[in-house]
Amino acid sequence: MRVEQNILEILERSVVEGALLRLPATQLDRNTYQAVNKVIEAAGGKWSRKDRAHVFEGEAIETIEPILLTGEYTRTKQDFGQFDTPEEVALDVVRRAQIEPGMHVLEPSAGIGNIVDAVEKAGGRVEAFEIDAKRLHACKERCILAGGIRLSDFLTSKPEPIFDRVVMNPPFARQADIDHVLHAARFLKPEGRLVSIMSASVTFRTDAKTEAFREFINARGASHGHLPAGSFKESGTMVNSVVVSFACPSLTQQQFGSENV
Repeated sequence: MRVEQNILEILERSVVEGALLRLPATQLDRNTYQAVNKVIEAAGGKWSRKDRAHVFEGEAIETIEPILLTGEYTRTKQDFGQFDTPEEVALDVVRRAQIEPGMHVLEPSAGIGNIVDAVEKAGGRVEAFEIDAKRLHACKERCILAGGIRLSDFLTSKPEPIFDRVVMNPPFARQADIDHVLHAARFLKPEGRLVSIMSASVTFRTDAKTEAFREFINARGASHGHLPAGSFKESGTMVNSVVVSFACPSLTQQQFGSENV
């Protein structure tokens, strides 16, 4: 969502100290304050009367800086359908990926690092993307991330077919999981393997996008298994989900790009 220029200027003049953000000392009128507060709360800041500041779970600057740079903020969970991967599900994804020590592994939507952590315990060397600064901070706090992590929208990244494995739990909203998996497939080495949690709708919807996706993964010997009902209940959603797994054939990146998907 776009942020008005006067609100951006107020955020830019705010004082950031660790997890705290204090608005400028100048008095704001009620409407302006409410507009500023809406942006801060949507970004994860909560007003603390004790601290007389908005408090973030991680470093406030990691959340506020992208807003200042882009002029936009996102209600991440609602807009992108991001839900943290429960530990048991993350372990299942890693098991299906058949990760061996030293493998170069991509996690395109790292979140707070649940899948990353499981990959690293299996010996994988992880490189990751995360669009939400607060979640990125949480991931960096607990994971090694030997390949680094980028605060970026994965779908805008240039494909590099350098990874042995891709393991992922992409956003589901508006069939974004299909977009993420198709893009992620372009990052695999020949004979590499991708394992992704996806909405169960990819197994039964009949729209053109879903049917083209099924054709794409079936041509690569895909398998899928339904996760038990309520697998993501602890993460705030009852969405039915599956784990999709397929291998990358010995095709060039250009051949991937020429497919009608």
